Amino acid sequence: MIYLDSSAIVKRYISEPGSDYVKSIYLSSYTGNIKLAFNIWNVGEVLGVIDRARMRKLITDDEYRIAKLRFLRETLRLSRLGILTLIPIKFPILRDAWAMIEKHHIYQADAIQVVSARFVNADEVVTADERLYQVLIDEGLKARYLG
Repeated sequence: MIYLDSSAIVKRYISEPGSDYVKSIYLSSYTGNIKLAFNIWNVGEVLGVIDRARMRKLITDDEYRIAKLRFLRETLRLSRLGILTLIPIKFPILRDAWAMIEKHHIYQADAIQVVSARFVNADEVVTADERLYQVLIDEGLKARYLG
């Protein structure tokens, strides 16, 4: 089970450093070698990042529409196929995230990532967020930083 945070998911749809690794993860999931997981919270975050890339003129309007549709369609397809576990935001996750916020002085979004990865017993968490990577390591989770 590979848990992807928003910074890693975006690399599937917008080409940047680390995109090749994320692409290989998705391809491995299609062949049945691994399962993926992320929190439903990530959907909004990824859409926001793609939109900001468009607003900053890093991608064109057409590239934005394509990336957005690819992300939403692939997320639904992988979920229906049982390849992707979409973790809902439930009280126990929020409660544990609040404790993580106080312990590590991080944003709720990052705390939700740590707790969600633990919730699904992720074998690896993939992130391009250096601060989150350090918290994951401090919490005893195996993590890969895409820098």
